Amino acid sequence: MSAKTNKEMHINMDDNLKKRFHATCVMQSKKMNKVVIELIQQWLETNEIGLPNEAKS
Repeated sequence: MSAKTNKEMHINMDDNLKKRFHATCVMQSKKMNKVVIELIQQWLETNEIGLPNEAKS
C-alpha cells in the first residue's frame, strides 16, 4: 500500500491578484490551497494528455 504524500509548491503572482484571491476565499469560507487544487484538477481534465492512468491521482 502506498501512502499519499503532499508536496509543497510556490507560485509568484501580482500582489493585488493574491489579495483579491485571499479575500474571495475568506468571504466564501474556503481555503486558498483547496481552491488552487480544485482549479488544477479542472485544468488537467481538459488539458492533460498522454499520461498513463497510474500517473493520475
